[in-house]
Amino acid sequence: MGRKMKIAFVSVRYGLEINGGAELHCRMLAERLAGRHEVEVLTTCVKDYTKGTNEFPAGTVTINNVTVRRFVADPFVPENERYWLDRAKAARRLRMHLYQTGILRAVSYLIKVWKWKLADDIEAQRSAVFHSHRLLEYISGHKNEYDAFIVFSSNFPLFYFTAMEAGEKTLAIPLLHRIKPSFRVSLSQAFNNIRYVGFNTGSEQRLAEGIFGRGIHESGVIGAGIETHMPAGWEDVSKKYGLPEQYILFIGRIDRDKTGKMAEYYGAYRKRYGDKALPLVVIGNVYEKEPATGGLIYTGFVSEGEKRAILQHARLLLNPSKYESLSLVLLEALYDNIPALVNGHCSVFREHRKKSGGAVQCYMGKKDFIYKLHAVATDAALRKSMMEKGKEYVDRNYSWDIIMSRLDNALMKVIG
Repeated sequence: MGRKMKIAFVSVRYGLEINGGAELHCRMLAERLAGRHEVEVLTTCVKDYTKGTNEFPAGTVTINNVTVRRFVADPFVPENERYWLDRAKAARRLRMHLYQTGILRAVSYLIKVWKWKLADDIEAQRSAVFHSHRLLEYISGHKNEYDAFIVFSSNFPLFYFTAMEAGEKTLAIPLLHRIKPSFRVSLSQAFNNIRYVGFNTGSEQRLAEGIFGRGIHESGVIGAGIETHMPAGWEDVSKKYGLPEQYILFIGRIDRDKTGKMAEYYGAYRKRYGDKALPLVVIGNVYEKEPATGGLIYTGFVSEGEKRAILQHARLLLNPSKYESLSLVLLEALYDNIPALVNGHCSVFREHRKKSGGAVQCYMGKKDFIYKLHAVATDAALRKSMMEKGKEYVDRNYSWDIIMSRLDNALMKVIG
């Protein structure tokens, strides 16, 4: 890319203390582009997505050479959002049904933008957490100053409204999952307005094409790389958090979407193997009540150096989420030669397993979880095979040279 551009990333949250996957994805791309272009981030003052309150001060700050503009989010009243979501529910359910029967993509050739219940769904977007009329007014009033907008996370209102305010300049990274919000009628309008859509995997791209079909203009897989932080000293880390010599590891938000049936399945594994069962170390902020399952060790939020040290000493990584568009923590584990057991009901994980030649193992239910968890933890031949394939898979598909080349090509399509 020859000339220097002015690019705005749009993310619902942003900061070094924000550990969500989408927010980290945004920050990694923004910091790398900032070396070659004038990069800003437009975001809200929200820190905790479950509350939606403005904890960061509004205004402009600089984080790792990136200008960050924070705008106050509008008051979040869950009852208002539920009211409008209920009014729009019938259209969302119909779209889900048409997708499940395999005809929603074909319907998109007749109806690119769904008008039925669209007004209600737009009001639901306006009532959702992270909505910020101040941020959107800024985009509307200053969009001619920017060459491109890169917006993340189709689940949240900034995605929709950025697409409507500046769609012709927008590169969208939707991080799409097969969940109810992906079938909102307002997203049929947003995707139809977006200049280019960048996906994390082929699986995510196929999902989007099945939902929006002809409504998507240009698109391609961009993906993301990983950060390789210097690990903290193991002796200090293990003492600080009371970690054993051998353990299973989960890293991520502790809420239902990310943990699924992890506590239940892990409890069944402990019941089956008793004293031979490995403890489960859980890294991440708790957004729901901690399960009262024996063998769990909660660390809370840890530094990046501490996280890598804990990851490198894990027997295996566990990711029980059904809703992933990539899983950066899985790539981090594979890069460090740590075997991984993941939820086979997630199509992205199945793609990782296939493309890596078996660097990850997928489970499909409780019995399969128990069997494969024990096997990955104890079978030396299986572990050796998985460890040999992991780093090679990440290097081949997710190096930053590859990712940034794809991003540059996508931006060229946006700016013409």
